[in-house]
Amino acid sequence: MCELFAMSSRVPATLGFSLERLARHGGAEGPHRDGWGLAFYEGADCLLLREPRPASESPLMQFMEHQGLRTKLGLCHIRLATFGALALRNTQPFARELSGRMHVFAHNGDMPTLADLQAKHPARFSPVGDSDSERAFCGLMTALAPVWDDVWGEVPDLTTRLAVIADYARELRALGPANFIYSDSDALFVHADRRTQPNGQLSAPGLYLLQRYCWRTAPELQEAGVNLCSIRQDVALIASVPLTDERWEPLGEGDLIALRDGLCFGADGRQVEPERVAGRQPMPLA
Repeated sequence: MCELFAMSSRVPATLGFSLERLARHGGAEGPHRDGWGLAFYEGADCLLLREPRPASESPLMQFMEHQGLRTKLGLCHIRLATFGALALRNTQPFARELSGRMHVFAHNGDMPTLADLQAKHPARFSPVGDSDSERAFCGLMTALAPVWDDVWGEVPDLTTRLAVIADYARELRALGPANFIYSDSDALFVHADRRTQPNGQLSAPGLYLLQRYCWRTAPELQEAGVNLCSIRQDVALIASVPLTDERWEPLGEGDLIALRDGLCFGADGRQVEPERVAGRQPMPLA
């Protein structure tokens, strides 16, 4: 199966340490040699980088590990192909525009009968490649499109979006493992399901969550004339498997959460207070 990674933070941060750990699984320490992709958000737009080659052997990935952009919202995927050819068109994350925003999606799991589900939905969005993951994304976008059409130029209510995603995810789970991360630039939505575990069993957890906060200096604010020497940084990380020796929280089968500015919101749209350890941080925030 593929591996997913995502970050949501209060202030922009780099992903270098986590990317380096994840890239090792993309060929050097794992079988995920069939492609990788990164999405860095800046407001409503995002920079999308993808290659149908092992992440551990990619000079571009190595460059992003050391010189990557600062972002408040980033997604990453390393691929172990099960459906679709080894090609750029099947390399995740996938992206589509809707209501003037870039929407990005990455999936881990197998859903061979997904075409049957898509027959229920109008084909407003169509896949470029032939993977089940992109089909899942197109179906999700089709389901969400009316919500965004109703508030063109604005962001729909978080609970409304969560409800649509929950209904669609429920259908996906019936077809096979459906771990996915999806962002509409405003929030990062995380749906956890089952995953093939080291013992060969298909079971939860399919994703893990790590939430931390720390205080960091802010020289860029001083340069802008703001008299503030430090700011609080909230960070939430999502990964298919823990990337550090910290206390990652396993998500249960069917769990759906939203992350915004490093904070976590449950399926009802209410903020979930994380367990916080002062003075610790999940990743370098340089």
